[in-house]
Amino acid sequence: MSFTSKIKKWIAALSISLILFVGLAYTPDYFEISKNLDIFNAIYRELNISYVDGTKPGQLMKTGIDAMLKSLDPYTVYYTENDIEDFRFMSTGEYGGIGALVNDINGKIIIAEPYEGFTAFKSGIRAGDQLIGVNNINVEGKRSDEISNLLKGQAGTSLKVKLIKAGQTSSIELILKREEIKTKSVPYFGVLPNSETGYIKLTAFTENCSNEVKEALLNLKNKNCKNIILDLKGNLGGLLIEAVNIVNLFVDKGQEIVYTKGKTSNWDKSYLSVNNPIDIKIPLAVLVDENSASASEIVSGALQDLDRAIIIGKRTYGKGLVQQTKPLMYNSQIKITVAKYYIPSGRCVQALDYSNKNEEGRVEKVPDSLITAFKTKKGRIVYDGAGVMPDIKSSEEKLNTVLISLLSKFHIFNYATNYALKTPTIIDASNFKLTDEDYNDFMTYIKTQDYSYKSNIEIELEKLKKDAEEEQSFGLIKSEYETLLNKLIQDKKDDLIKHKSEICKELETEIVSRYYFQKGRIESNIKNDKDINQAKLLLSDSFKTESILSKIEKPTKPFNIKKKF
Repeated sequence: MSFTSKIKKWIAALSISLILFVGLAYTPDYFEISKNLDIFNAIYRELNISYVDGTKPGQLMKTGIDAMLKSLDPYTVYYTENDIEDFRFMSTGEYGGIGALVNDINGKIIIAEPYEGFTAFKSGIRAGDQLIGVNNINVEGKRSDEISNLLKGQAGTSLKVKLIKAGQTSSIELILKREEIKTKSVPYFGVLPNSETGYIKLTAFTENCSNEVKEALLNLKNKNCKNIILDLKGNLGGLLIEAVNIVNLFVDKGQEIVYTKGKTSNWDKSYLSVNNPIDIKIPLAVLVDENSASASEIVSGALQDLDRAIIIGKRTYGKGLVQQTKPLMYNSQIKITVAKYYIPSGRCVQALDYSNKNEEGRVEKVPDSLITAFKTKKGRIVYDGAGVMPDIKSSEEKLNTVLISLLSKFHIFNYATNYALKTPTIIDASNFKLTDEDYNDFMTYIKTQDYSYKSNIEIELEKLKKDAEEEQSFGLIKSEYETLLNKLIQDKKDDLIKHKSEICKELETEIVSRYYFQKGRIESNIKNDKDINQAKLLLSDSFKTESILSKIEKPTKPFNIKKKF
């Protein structure tokens, strides 16, 4: 059978299956759908038959599908058979591989972090090692995502890697066996120093993560913790039912946690707490930031609506949409946005309206005129349409420009690698601190590196110069401009001293991760996290905690107030 005949046969089969599908799910748009399927099929057929340079049919179809889905929202996604490992990791936290993160650093593929206890770690692979080959494929110059795909595969299969260990010049080859990599959704929990406060870090809402949180909570209660901090900062979300189960740990059985509304009635669902709780009275704080999304917002928003926890941090992302994954032919999948979710007060936290894009295709935030006020169980005012607003807002902290340069150019990462090569052991992660001698060594190292950057004032000066030149008036300010610029350049020489404290925090965390890996990185961050320290102090004051949860305020604007409780 010729290639053309195969294409025609495949197109015909696709057309029949699509028409049957549409017929089963009849809508008033049937004619419009049928007409455009015919047009699409005709275009796809003609491209594959006639295009001068030939086409890659699978890639061409993937491009068309991706473009179509992109016009809807960023959460409706098509996964090919090759993408299944990535999809499985997002939903379960599991994938087949060697258990290591890789990064592209200055054109080299570098091991960023091995997962403790898995294949890469057990084979002696460490952060800073350079990967130069996988199964006889030279990986130099390739993107890190391409390398990640080469390393992943079915558990039990073998692969050969060629690498240069950090601090060495000659390469070695290792035969590794892929295994099921299961990353913990709760990578760390413990009692905070000098307190009776338990801390739980939850990084993703994958399958059974609620059991991990439950085990951590029971463990901390057995250690006589009187308060709990649940950290959802940076948690992009995941499975809705796991969010419901986590809220259930802290609220009475039978409480509505979230309900969903979709295009079809089968997505009009209410999710209740169906299990007996672990503790409905223990003082609780939930930490969030701008990257806390979806399931993180269900947990933080529901606990806020029920006046069960104090929310501390920054306004959350604002994703109030629910996705469902459906299997397709040839081991592919599609994830479709099927509903919006609403937390106990009745509000939806969705911040962007993807159904109303402007002429340029941009999505706008929900306007203030459409923001509605709702009431929590005790009558506190909360709002929809823009994520979850914390009860206690963190002060805005921006990284200084010199630190941004040191991080983006991987000087912090590389120095940590060098430090670990020279220093066999360090003290425990929570107590490790750089000495003045260590920092002087870092400054000596950095003098040999390019960490050039432009300060915000320099950038503004450049804009001023450009505007003045366009108006042909730069000559009038040239002398003052050059004097100010020189002063700024001189001042930048002291930035490593001026911002020593912030730079040291990043250095300490990166160095600690060389010895204690992900758990150590979290322990190091805890001691410098202002939200954690604020939550710990707040939870120790029961009067202040209760006053926040009972505080009744009037709306900041004359909104209509919807009350569900």
